[in-house]
Amino acid sequence: MVRLHIKKGDDSQFLYDTNVEANVDDVISDIVVIYNGRLKISRICYEIEELAKHGVMLPPDIMGLTDDQVEELKLKDEWADKCVPMGGWTFNKDKIGRRNGRQPNEKMQEVLKKTIEDARTMTSKKLVQQEKLITQKTVQEALDLLRGAVMIVYPMGLPLHDVIRKEFENTEDLTGTQASLEVIDMQLAQLWFSGKELLPGKKMKDFVGNNEKTKVIVKLQKRGSGKPAREPLMSEDERKQLMLHAYRRQEQLKVSVFLYNTSMI
Repeated sequence: MVRLHIKKGDDSQFLYDTNVEANVDDVISDIVVIYNGRLKISRICYEIEELAKHGVMLPPDIMGLTDDQVEELKLKDEWADKCVPMGGWTFNKDKIGRRNGRQPNEKMQEVLKKTIEDARTMTSKKLVQQEKLITQKTVQEALDLLRGAVMIVYPMGLPLHDVIRKEFENTEDLTGTQASLEVIDMQLAQLWFSGKELLPGKKMKDFVGNNEKTKVIVKLQKRGSGKPAREPLMSEDERKQLMLHAYRRQEQLKVSVFLYNTSMI
């Protein structure tokens, strides 16, 4: 198998296995699904952290309003009593006014927190250092884990407007958010290797050769972003090791010169 070390800019993302006969189109498609899937997991984990602290999201017409404004406008959260966490709740006001403040009990909070930790571990960038792959199956398993935890804590489900539910149903609207800039459109995705774009319609062997045991660094980016910077000849760790070796060698030479001069006296 050809192992691809996927980077976005200078940041490692994940490892991906393919083969020299694979179509570049299929590889790009698979990698983009994994990349965007990891972003989705990150967004969901953040929102579930907020869910564990402040309960479900308020309806759009109430969100951000003060209690006095809600009362004055005679608005009511129709979902508050429908979407109650298992085991009851205590009030923990959301200072930014996004969620209703009905915090799940400690046991249910722990269910959510533990699942967040597991999902993040399954899709962590640190897996690159451990030589572990992330696949579409990995991403789906992490999403299923998160969905299951939310169902345990909220057996009646989440409000239709809650972003967590929208993420699970793939109906999220990221327009105008920082997250929208991070997601890569399949039609605009590019992979680069050694200063060359991996062109759709070609096979992987046209760029990485015929050796199935190859490991290469490829960079993922959006079309129109320009040619990505090539990888340095040595990594930062390798550079530090080289400098350390040079320093030690210099110190050894100093000692040798000192001993030589001493012996001549």
